[in-house]
Amino acid sequence: MNKLSSSTLGLLALAAVLLCLPLVLPNTFYYDVAIRIAINAVVAIGLNLLIGYTGQISLGHAGFFGLGAYASAILTSRYGWPSALALVAAAGATALLALLVARPVLRLKGHYLAMATLGLGIIIMIVLTNESAFTGGPDGMAVPALVLFGWEVSGEKSWYAVCALALLLMAWTAINLINAPGGRALQAIHGSEIAAFAVGVDVTAMKIRVFVLSAVIASVMGSLSAHYVGFITPGIAGFHHSIELVTMVVLGGMASVFGSIVGAVLLTLLPQFLSTLEGWETVAFGLVLMTSMIFLPKGVVPTLRARLRRGAA
Repeated sequence: MNKLSSSTLGLLALAAVLLCLPLVLPNTFYYDVAIRIAINAVVAIGLNLLIGYTGQISLGHAGFFGLGAYASAILTSRYGWPSALALVAAAGATALLALLVARPVLRLKGHYLAMATLGLGIIIMIVLTNESAFTGGPDGMAVPALVLFGWEVSGEKSWYAVCALALLLMAWTAINLINAPGGRALQAIHGSEIAAFAVGVDVTAMKIRVFVLSAVIASVMGSLSAHYVGFITPGIAGFHHSIELVTMVVLGGMASVFGSIVGAVLLTLLPQFLSTLEGWETVAFGLVLMTSMIFLPKGVVPTLRARLRRGAA
């Protein structure tokens, strides 16, 4: 079975799961968890394009998520913009910011790049916290409902439909991008920037494009998340959220679209299961992650796939 056919089967399986899941979700709490998983999974896929496929680390990606959330909230609540137009404007503003910082930041490598993106995320969070006249400061702000083409998205089932469709569309887009010449160029950059440049890849331009694309994806999902929850605080742009997103990519499997989804599922569900430990949930959470990295060093999906292939051989 070639890579394209396995990707197609994976997409079909994902579509089937998303379609059948509402049949087994018993109440609104489980719908809420499923919606949050879908939002995290879309952001993780976009981040995986940057980290897993291109090899460019980002420890401030929650900043772009927060920018999308707050831009939509401010434009809709304070200036009366239609929510769909605000979402697009937020994505455009985030793309412009990402484009401005990408060229100097992506010249760095390794831990220098990680520190630069970490600094960017911290700056965004500080601005969102201090500009209380617009953002409400540490107390946060309310966000109006999302209206798409005259339809107000309300209720868990409607939000599940929107987020599930976004996840399926993101997975399909990412797989097609990876299998296209541009995707192979990204993977060549990850392998060796010098070798990629030698065969004609515009390394700088490709890194900038994937950085901006990943930032825009985070911004769009930040906007959707803000409208879904109905209230936001600067914490959504914080370092802790950025680390959660990176952990989803690493745990699920770098350079794996479906690994990003699995990582989002695990990292979103795990705190729910550990909440009964009353004060020890953080320790248990850390132990689970350590054990996963020891026995599944390349991430859940790539490691299991490699073991299945060895078993079949």
